[in-house]
This record gives sequence, C-alpha cells and structure tokens, in this order.
Amino acid sequence: MGRLRYTVVNIPLASILPAMTDDMNERTVLATWRKFLAFLGATIVSATALSMVHYIGQGDEVLGFRVVMGVFGVIGTLCFFLTFALVRENNLQDSEKSVSLKEAVGSLAVNTPWKLFALNIMFMWTGFFIQSAALIYYYKYYVGSTYLTSLVATIMTMVPMVANLTVPFLAKRLGKRNLYIASAGLQLLGLVIIWLGDLNTSIIVVGAFISAAGYGVKESIYFSMQADPVDYGEWKTGVQAAGLLSSVNGFLGKVAQALAGGVGGMLLAWGMYNAEAETQTADALLAIKAMYLYIPMILLVCSIITMSFYKLDEQFPQIQADLAKRRGK
Repeated sequence: MGRLRYTVVNIPLASILPAMTDDMNERTVLATWRKFLAFLGATIVSATALSMVHYIGQGDEVLGFRVVMGVFGVIGTLCFFLTFALVRENNLQDSEKSVSLKEAVGSLAVNTPWKLFALNIMFMWTGFFIQSAALIYYYKYYVGSTYLTSLVATIMTMVPMVANLTVPFLAKRLGKRNLYIASAGLQLLGLVIIWLGDLNTSIIVVGAFISAAGYGVKESIYFSMQADPVDYGEWKTGVQAAGLLSSVNGFLGKVAQALAGGVGGMLLAWGMYNAEAETQTADALLAIKAMYLYIPMILLVCSIITMSFYKLDEQFPQIQADLAKRRGK
C-alpha cells in the first residue's frame, strides 16, 4: 500500500517540471536541487534511523521501528502538503480541447527522443537496482570486509550529493545529453577500477568515489532531461502528454526494479548461494560479482550507446521558439 501511495504522489511530482518552466537551464537547476535534497534526506534517515529505533524502543525493535517510521511518515506528508501549497505551475498552456488517452498514446508513439529515453530507463535503473542489491554480498563474501560494505554505502550516498551540485554548471557548457554520456562513462570507469582493484581496499575506495560521482551527476541530469521530450511531443503532435509520459517512465522504472530482482535471484540460485555459510562457492561468488560489476558495466555501455542517438538538445532552441509562436497565437 505504501508503494502504491508513493507512486500516486511521484507521478505528478515527476511530471510537474515542464509545467513550472520551459527554460532548459531552470529545469536543470530544479532537478539538481530535487536530487540534492533527496540525497540529503536519505542520508539523514540512514544516519539517524537505527539510533532512534534503539532510543525509542528501549530494546523493543518492533515498537522502535513503528514509532520511527511513523515520525518519518508524518514529516514526509507535511513536506508533500508544503509542496502542494507553495509550488506554482507557471508554464501551463491552455488547450482548446481535452486530449483522449488514444491521442496521448499516439503522441508518445512518434516521440523519438522519448522512446530513446524510455529504453535508457531500462538500462539505467536495472543496473542501479541489481548493483545496489549486490553491494552487501560483494563486500562481505567476495572482498571479505563488512567494514568496506558500510564505507562504500556511505560513499554512494555522500559523494553523489556533492557531485550533483556541479550539474547546472556542467550542463550549461556540455549540454544535457553529453553530460549524461560523460557521467555514465565516469561511473563505468569507477566500476572498472573496482574490478581491476580486486581485493585491494585502497583501489576499491578510489573506484567507489569515481563511480559515485558519475552516478550523482548522471541521475540529476536524467531527471532534468525527463521534461524535455514533453515539449518535443507537443511540438510534433500538438499534444501535451506530461502526465502520461511521467506515468510510463515510472512504470518502466518499476519494471526495471522487478527485472533486477528476478535476475539477481536467479543468479544467486544458480550459484547455490547459502546465507548460512561463512564462505560461498565459486559459482556463488561469480554470480555476486556479475550482479555488482559485470551486468551494471554492460548496461552502462548500452546506456551510453542509446543516448548517443538522443539529438533533442540540438533541436530544443528551435522547438521552444516554435512553441512560443504557437502559444502566442
């Protein structure tokens, strides 16, 4: 039920960016702050949740988790109400007629930038979810360091938050597509360094920093890019399908999450992973390494290749000029 409610809230939150501004740079700044505060919120929860559970529960973890999750739930709900009260949709366009679902779906069918973006969603989020699921297994069983698990998890939270702040500056100079490809390449480089470092802790930490920086920039520019195919679709077909586009993007993200979970489970089953064992079989270690390194690396290459065909940045100034003329009429 919580997942359902989150999805209902997240769809308008993701689709609101085109309605707030039609300026590419402003969209990037807004998306950057969205991700910065998301990283910050995740860091605060990670840093305080268990301590609060122990303090409030006084040995009763069930009570502690119930109260702490309730507190975070109330705070989150208040933040949503504040968003509703304070956010203004300054770029809403009047439509002469309502758009049917058939027309909205038809507009997506001819929206080439969105189709490339949608394909990339599968590559990007499948890689993210399967690697995130494997992090604990990789450092506990393959590297043999539970300390490194905590350290790398912290790096993957803190470094993206800082790297995220460079996005408006870099996007203005490189363009969104180029920045996405460059940041995905940086993330890929970090994973290659971790792979080459094998059991060398220092090299792993360097690779984790580089990979986390690339991931932070990539995810922030991804959310900024998500708004632009909406304008392309309106320019191409006359249909403004921000809600449907955001819904389908969210659905694809859920499919990627399910796919990552299914593939990860099958790999662990193939390797005969045993949660009770102190050491794992060679096949289980290979499966874990594939989940943490090999599959994410392959999907990053697929992501880079897919986005190399994304040409919307070059077309966008003309699209915005044409839309401004139409709206003026």
